Amino acid sequence: MRHDTLVLTRTLPAPPAAVYAAFAEDTIRRRWIRMPGSGARYAHDFRVGGGENARASFTTLDSPTEQLENQSHYLELVDDQRIVFAYRAVVDGVVRWASLVTVELGVADGGDDAVVASVDPPTSVSTRLTWTEQVALIVASDGDGDVDLAHLRGGIQLRLNALTVAVR
Repeated sequence: MRHDTLVLTRTLPAPPAAVYAAFAEDTIRRRWIRMPGSGARYAHDFRVGGGENARASFTTLDSPTEQLENQSHYLELVDDQRIVFAYRAVVDGVVRWASLVTVELGVADGGDDAVVASVDPPTSVSTRLTWTEQVALIVASDGDGDVDLAHLRGGIQLRLNALTVAVR
């Protein structure tokens, strides 16, 4: 088993309320949070004690199809400020890792004074998002887990890239 903490920050071109809504509202959420592979199914309940169950099948050229599942549970929700959730990533019925994630939202300091015209109504307020993920890597795909942690960090970065587009 290996433990690590990943911290990523982004400035998003929307106010904190719009970014929070992108986590809460399924129509926006599906634009930036998706399972890889095909046949994805989602059940999402955005409230403390709720969570999301997401499942999909993933096929590569050189490997058999894998059954992927992401099971999350919301621990704390503070409107427009903070989301705390725990989740586990399951591949073919085996828990590969479990994480505690804190997403903090705040008004970005300084930065671009240009009006964000793609937000309705237009605003000059941007959000500073900090994603802190404490991960317990339970079953590594390689010996020491370096590949898995790089994959996880890259996946978070891609998700945050998609979030940036979803809130415009």
